[in-house]
Amino acid sequence: INAEYGETGIIKPGMIGCFGPTGLTTEVKSVEMHHEAMPEAVPGDNVGFKIKNVSVKEIMRGVVASDAKIDPAKEALTFEAQDFIKHHPGKISAGYTAVVVCVTSLIA
Repeated sequence: INAEYGETGIIKPGMIGCFGPTGLTTEVKSVEMHHEAMPEAVPGDNVGFKIKNVSVKEIMRGVVASDAKIDPAKEALTFEAQDFIKHHPGKISAGYTAVVVCVTSLIA
């Protein structure tokens, strides 16, 4: 079972999932929350899902799940970001390496 936190869209049994940026596609067999089957997962849900004929090693942290028929996930060639430092206990100087978490969300 793979785990997912839904940012946008839905995932439901029977849909063909595309996992990016690799482009791997397969059928979603089931969606579960706390070991109980769900008809679908919506944004904000923390769920597990079973997929057909895919090794756990092929779906790793950071992979994005999408609907292969509507808008399959793919690698971004470029992107722009605006960074904000909320709190830093020391000085930022030459050699400092930041940890960046990049999450996208489309809200209509």
